[in-house]
Amino acid sequence: MQLQHVSKSKFKAGALDYMRLVESSKKPLIITHFGKPVINITPHIEPQKKSNLYALRGTLLKYERPMDPVGLEDWEALK
Repeated sequence: MQLQHVSKSKFKAGALDYMRLVESSKKPLIITHFGKPVINITPHIEPQKKSNLYALRGTLLKYERPMDPVGLEDWEALK
């Protein structure tokens, strides 16, 4: 990834334009002072929304023999 660099004086003159550039390119911008990096501006990235199945993680029961037939006594609705 190619980092973009700009001096403080150039950034001050066009701060809004540089912020729009970071927003649209999704790439960080480094502000320099006499050629040395002093500030890093990074785009804000929204965290990924967790799927509905994520809430079920760790709740599955372990079945030793899942392919065995189910008997009538195993159905709770019939009790």
